[in-house]
Amino acid sequence: MIKEWNLLRTIACLSIVFLHSTSQTAVSVGGYPASEAYSVLRVALCYATPTFVILSEIILANRYPDELPKNFWKKRLKWILAPFLAFAVIDALVSYHLNPAVDIGLMIQKNLLGNYEGYFVLIIFQFYALHYLVTKYKVPVSWLLPVSLIVMSLHFQLMEGSHRSIKENLSYLKVPFTAWFAYFAVAYAIGKHYKTVAVKLQQYRYLTIAGVGLSLALVYIFFKAGYTGVGSKRLDLFPLTVAVSLFILAWGQRLPGSRIINLISNYSFGIYLVHWQVQRYLASYTAQLFEQTYLQVFSLFFITLILSVGLIKLISLFPGGAYLVGNIRRKRKAVSAPLPKTA
Repeated sequence: MIKEWNLLRTIACLSIVFLHSTSQTAVSVGGYPASEAYSVLRVALCYATPTFVILSEIILANRYPDELPKNFWKKRLKWILAPFLAFAVIDALVSYHLNPAVDIGLMIQKNLLGNYEGYFVLIIFQFYALHYLVTKYKVPVSWLLPVSLIVMSLHFQLMEGSHRSIKENLSYLKVPFTAWFAYFAVAYAIGKHYKTVAVKLQQYRYLTIAGVGLSLALVYIFFKAGYTGVGSKRLDLFPLTVAVSLFILAWGQRLPGSRIINLISNYSFGIYLVHWQVQRYLASYTAQLFEQTYLQVFSLFFITLILSVGLIKLISLFPGGAYLVGNIRRKRKAVSAPLPKTA
């Protein structure tokens, strides 16, 4: 596995855990601090889930630029879809335990349609299907990119509609691939030509800093214009997600390998699924340890991370544990590495 991919996955994973640490702390203390900077930070951290989605297609396009292998779907069903299904049930059971008034049967049905934190798995599976079609019919990137941007923009307009049915189903409207199409197209282009892209990112790595700065400024402009909602389906998060991804892919090439980064990267899928449930129980306790919001959030973040990794490791030791938390024992295949770095 290319080290900057592990770094990107790790940073995205930590960003998600940190974002949800702010959310669960707010639930426990009764609200968020009255700070514009804090609110903008929470919006910006929503780049993390799209980054997971982008990285999945970058790797896929790099490994399988022409066609998918015969055992591709079998492995993904076992190690990715099975944990999604398992945690759709677990999430409902936790909700019922915390609130016995919950209709657990109805909640499981909704969760299976993507109405819980594991919804990104359904998006990734749609990307698998898109990748199959794009490679089979050899769709050119020059056509894919503009069409995907138009389709995704139209989907955003649909989600902003005022019709009652739209408002009632917003949690489901974020699942169709059309809401993420441009992310797929960009990731496909990067992954398919990663050798060239990696070299160019090294050559123009300082420009990636400017890209992050400009995209953060765009998020702030949208925020001041009234788009204050915290969620990954914001149009202004598309340039931020791409900019952050390019920044990490550029500078990650220059960093030495790290065992802790590789560990978190390897556990990231399980952390994504497990951490939300851990925080639902833990947040009320960490919130009582400190009075300052930042200490409450950081304590929840670090304890959640440690407990999640421990739980994943423990569950993986049992037969069938990988069907709950993903396959953390898998062997990494060799992939197309970037060309030697330029100065």
